Amino acid sequence: MELIQNTPDLSAYLAADEVIDHDRPVVREVAARLAADAQDSYSYARAAYEFVRDTIPHSADSGDLRVTWRASDVLEQRTGICFAKAHALAALLRAEDIPTALCYQRLTHDEGGGHVVHGLVAVRFNGAWHRQDPRGNKPGVDAHFSLDGERLAWIPDAQSSEMDYPVLYAEPHPVVLGALKAAPDRPYLWKTLPTGL
Repeated sequence: MELIQNTPDLSAYLAADEVIDHDRPVVREVAARLAADAQDSYSYARAAYEFVRDTIPHSADSGDLRVTWRASDVLEQRTGICFAKAHALAALLRAEDIPTALCYQRLTHDEGGGHVVHGLVAVRFNGAWHRQDPRGNKPGVDAHFSLDGERLAWIPDAQSSEMDYPVLYAEPHPVVLGALKAAPDRPYLWKTLPTGL
């Protein structure tokens, strides 16, 4: 699949905004701590990915009812669903000048019926984009940082009408952000997650 930037301006994938707020102190502090032990931008990117994947529980796995969507809130509260964790990872990577996009898949909903959108990031190294899934591992999910072939949580099953969306967004998709902002808690969010983009 060819990944397509929704804007040709690469600087858009380094920008701070309301969601990917890497200008906030908590984001800068975590980024500086991770960068202190990194040999180069590749090792920093891997460290940031593993930090988000492993130290911020996916709220559905942990049972946390809070809904986070702003990167700084995800880092402070240490919780979030896939979209929120992708926002946090994007902020940490952009804080160290690594172009990072948000991207999405459509997967079968955990609850059984229908589909749901799943959030990822893509990092740019050596002139190419590489998708990463910081959702968090659990039985049946074994995602890893990789610039040499994707190691995502899920591979969409076309026979189940699952799919990868090829577009790389500089900002969260409005449908995704709207669902997160409107949800008072995760059970409500689970009923209102986007089913497609």
